[in-house]
Amino acid sequence: MPGKLEFRVVHVSGQDDGFKATELNTHSPTTKGWQSSRFCLYPQDMVLQLDKKSRMRKLQILVHQYNIATKIEFYVGDVPEDTPVTLQNARYTRLGYVCMSDNEKTGFKARELKSVHVDAVGSFLKLVIHKNHVNKHNLYNQVGIIAVNVIGDEIKNIYDPSNLEGDPYIDDPRLKQDPALAGLLNKPDYISPLDDLAFDMYQDPEVAQIIRKLERKKQEAVLEERYDFAKKVKQAITDLQKVGEKLGKMEVEKRQAVESEDYDKAKLKKVQMDEYRLQVYKQLQLHDLLEVSGSKHPQPVTIEPVRQQTPPPKLERLEKTPTPPPLPPPESRSGKLPYDERPLPALKKTQSPRDVEDEAEGSGSPPPTARQPPPAESPPPPLDESGGTGGGTGGGITEGPEEMSEKDLREASILIDVFGQPLAAKAYSKTWSFREDAINSVQKELRDLPTSSPKEETRNMLRAAIFLVQRGIKDKVQAVFKAALSLLRFILKDFISLHKLGKSETSYAVEKTLPGLIQRSGDTAARIRDEAKAFVLDIAQYPDVKATHLVPSECTKPFKPSAAPRLSLSKTEIVEQLYRDLGLENNGLTVDNLMKFCVAALQHNNGEIRHVAERIIIDLYKTVGAPVKDFLPPDDDKTRKNTLYRQIFEAFDKIDGKPSKEELKRQKAEEEKKKAAEIEALQAQLAALKDLSKSSGDLPPKTPSIIVQDEPAEDTGKGGTNVKDDKKKPKGAPHAKPKVKPPPEEDDTSTLFQIDK
Repeated sequence: MPGKLEFRVVHVSGQDDGFKATELNTHSPTTKGWQSSRFCLYPQDMVLQLDKKSRMRKLQILVHQYNIATKIEFYVGDVPEDTPVTLQNARYTRLGYVCMSDNEKTGFKARELKSVHVDAVGSFLKLVIHKNHVNKHNLYNQVGIIAVNVIGDEIKNIYDPSNLEGDPYIDDPRLKQDPALAGLLNKPDYISPLDDLAFDMYQDPEVAQIIRKLERKKQEAVLEERYDFAKKVKQAITDLQKVGEKLGKMEVEKRQAVESEDYDKAKLKKVQMDEYRLQVYKQLQLHDLLEVSGSKHPQPVTIEPVRQQTPPPKLERLEKTPTPPPLPPPESRSGKLPYDERPLPALKKTQSPRDVEDEAEGSGSPPPTARQPPPAESPPPPLDESGGTGGGTGGGITEGPEEMSEKDLREASILIDVFGQPLAAKAYSKTWSFREDAINSVQKELRDLPTSSPKEETRNMLRAAIFLVQRGIKDKVQAVFKAALSLLRFILKDFISLHKLGKSETSYAVEKTLPGLIQRSGDTAARIRDEAKAFVLDIAQYPDVKATHLVPSECTKPFKPSAAPRLSLSKTEIVEQLYRDLGLENNGLTVDNLMKFCVAALQHNNGEIRHVAERIIIDLYKTVGAPVKDFLPPDDDKTRKNTLYRQIFEAFDKIDGKPSKEELKRQKAEEEKKKAAEIEALQAQLAALKDLSKSSGDLPPKTPSIIVQDEPAEDTGKGGTNVKDDKKKPKGAPHAKPKVKPPPEEDDTSTLFQIDK
C-alpha cells in the first residue's frame, strides 16, 4: 500500500534568508516553508531526493497564501544502472504541470493544496516554479511553498524480475502512446488519510505519531476479529484528531509569543499544552490501547450466542473451554429463511445468563460455561466517564446516549474541545432527557467556574455554551427549550458580567441566539411561542444587552407580505411592546426603522398584523408627530379611499385637534338641514299671511286717509300771503301739482298718502 516517502531538498536556485528550503524536509503546524529570494529571476528550480528509489503515486504541494506561483512543473529524475545516485547523474522526465489560483476570492487568507496522481519511478523529484501572481501583498515578486508531500512505494530494483511479481505496474499498451495516462490508469486503490499532507500540517507531531500507531493496532485487531477493541481504537483516533488540531493551534500561538518576546504567554501556553496532553492521554487510556504490556485479548475468544444492538462496555471472557462445533442455523417458521437472515426487532430487555443457557439448550448445543467477572485490567471504553459509549450491562442495550456520527463530531468540535465528547454525545442524543441533562451540566459547570480563570479559557467555555444553547433553542421538546433559555439567561445576566468578558462577548451571545428565538416565537406550540416572546422582551431590558442595541435592530427587520402569519404577528407584537417599554431614547429604536417595519407590516395579508402595525404608527405619531407622515402616502382623497390609510389619517387629525373630514361633512349636513327647516318655517308663515289676507278681503274697503300739508307763507311785512317772485314764476302759470309721497311699505291693507301742497 502506498505510504509517505521521506525526502530532503538537495538543490534550490534561490531562497529567502528567513524561509530556507530545509523547512520543506519536515511537516508540522509551525513549518514556515520556502520562499524565493526577492526580485529573483524565473523560473526557479528545486530538486528533492528520496531516501530510496521509489514508485511515486501521488504528489502534493501546499503553496503560500499570497506569494503564489502561476505554474509549477513536475519532473521525475533517475540515474542509469551502475551509476552513483547523485544530483549530477540524474536524468529527468517531465510529468506535467499544475496552475495555481491567484487567491483573490479568499482575500489571500487561504492556502491552496494541489494533489496530483502520478505513476513514475525515480530517486529525484524536480519542481520548476514559474513567475508569481501579482498582488498588493507580494511586494518583492516572490513565490513560496509551505510543504511538499510524496506518496508512493519504495522498491529495491524495478528491473529485478523477482520484484515485478509484487509490483502492481500495469503493462497497458496505452501507456506507450501517452505516458501521461500512467497516473490515471494506475491510480492506487487506497491511500491512508494519515499520509495526506493536510493531516501533518494541522496535527501536533507527537499526537500524529500516536494516531498512526493506533491505526496499525486497529488494522491488526480487525484481522484478528477483535471488533470491540477495534471500535475503541477507532473512537480514540477520532478524539485524538481533535486533540491534535487543538494542540497544533496552541503550538502556533506559543511560537508567535516567542517571536514577539512575550515569554510569559509562551510559558503559559507550554504549561497548558502539557496539562491538556496528559489529561487526554489519561482519559483515553492510551497505555492500554497501544498494548504496551502486550495484548490483553488472548485468542481464540468464544463468542456467546447473544444478539446485541451495540457492543457491551466491557468485553466479558468465557472460561477456557473447548470451542463447541458450529451449529447449523435453525429454520424460521416458514421454513425458508434462516434465523440469522431475519430482521431482528429492537430488544426490550436485557438477557440474563439463564436465558442464554435456555436458548443454547433449545438449539441443541451444549450450554456455555458460567461467566466470569470482567478482569480488573480490562480497559473501559474511551471517553466514557458519563456513559457516553455504553454503561449498560447484560445483553448490550446501552443506557447512555448513542454514538455520534462523523458529521456530528465535526459540527460539535467546539463543544468537544471544551466540555468533552461524553457531554457532546448527550447533547446530540435522540433522547430528550440526555439533551436536557447536557445543558444543565454546562450551566452548573459555568456557575462553578472561578473568576480567576484565564480569560481565554472562560471565553472558550462561553462560546461552547452558546453553541449548545443554539441547539437547545431549536429543540422541539419544551423541557430542553426551557433549559436552553435558562442557560442563556444566566450567561447574559450573570456570567459575562461576573467574569468581565466585555461587550463583544455579549454581542456574540445575542447575535448567535436571537434569530433562533425570534423564529421560535412563531412556533405552532403556544407555550413555546409565548416563552420565546417573553424571553426576547426580558433580555432587551438587561443593561449589558440594552447597550448593544441588537434586540431592537434584529426585531425591526422588515418581512415580506407573504411571510408566515404566526411568526410575523409575534414579531410585530414584540416590536410594539419594545417601543412601549424602551421608547426612542438611544436604545436602537428609531423613527426610521420603526416606520419601515410598520409600512412593510401594513402590506401583509393578515388583518391582525396590519392592526398591530397601525397601533404602532399611531403611538409613534403621538410622540414625534409630523416625521411619521414622511413614510406614508400623501394625505389626499385618493389615499383616503383605502380604509386602512383613512383610519390612520383620521387618527392623526384627532391627535392634532382637527376635525376630520367626516366630521366636517357631518357639520355641513347638519347646517343644511337646519337651514332647510328655517325655510320651511318661513314658508309656513307666508302661507298663513296669505290666508289672513284672503279672509279680510270679504269686508268693505277702508278709505285711505289723505294728509294735505300747506307750505308756510313768508312774511313780507305788509301782511297777506307770501307770493313768489314774478321773475321766477310768471303770471298766469298753472298751479303746481301736489307732490305725492309713496306710502311706506306696510303689511297693513290701508295706504297712507302724504301730499305736499
